[in-house]
Amino acid sequence: MPFDPEHPERAERPALSAEAVDLLIARITSLTDAAGRRLLIGITGSPGSGKTTLAKAVVDRINGGGPDADPHVGSDVPGTAVHLPMDGYHLANSTLDRLGIHDRKGAIETFDGWGFVALLDRLRSESGHTVYAPSFKRRVDEGVAGEIAVDDSATIVVIEGNYLLSDVEPWSGIRDRLDAAWFCATPQDERERRLIDRHTRHGRTPEAATAWARDVDGANAVLIERSRERAELVISGVTGEVVADVV
Repeated sequence: MPFDPEHPERAERPALSAEAVDLLIARITSLTDAAGRRLLIGITGSPGSGKTTLAKAVVDRINGGGPDADPHVGSDVPGTAVHLPMDGYHLANSTLDRLGIHDRKGAIETFDGWGFVALLDRLRSESGHTVYAPSFKRRVDEGVAGEIAVDDSATIVVIEGNYLLSDVEPWSGIRDRLDAAWFCATPQDERERRLIDRHTRHGRTPEAATAWARDVDGANAVLIERSRERAELVISGVTGEVVADVV
């Protein structure tokens, strides 16, 4: 598969087990039946853990897509699903420069946490119109306003990002806004391998890629890994299988 700089996860890791993804969707189905409203499903995990791959696999399967799915047959979940990464809430590079924190882009303080929480409230409370959210473009390393459209018909929003279960304000308020919270877990050596590969393909030298993966991504991972106890499921970022069920 040709390398797509906007979706590096496609080149970093193999497809998840279709059976494992279907089991996760069965959990969403039960929540959908009980809630009777739009669901917000959160997937978190350290950099390189595979949370983006997992989120996309779940959304594709719900919407009738994915490599193992019949394009004319969706899952049993009614409506449609939208993938919404929190990466669009990166502060602008110019803002990071002004604040003197560009050298640790990706750390919790380099995101607009309050803006992200406000988006979740809108997704919960607003209906009858499309809610727009920013995306993140790796080619320019910046967010792009209003590129993700959550139509009124979207019954499931799969949200993924590093700090969804952090206990630091304002992120600490996210857990109560989610209908489910899953933690994507992958061994440290595999996460580091993926990150070095990603950073190299985005233009860093092997030495710089290794340093960023260990010093910046690694420091963020310490904070993120501590938040796994707030998740109800721990899911393998290699297979997609549930490895711990807290609830």
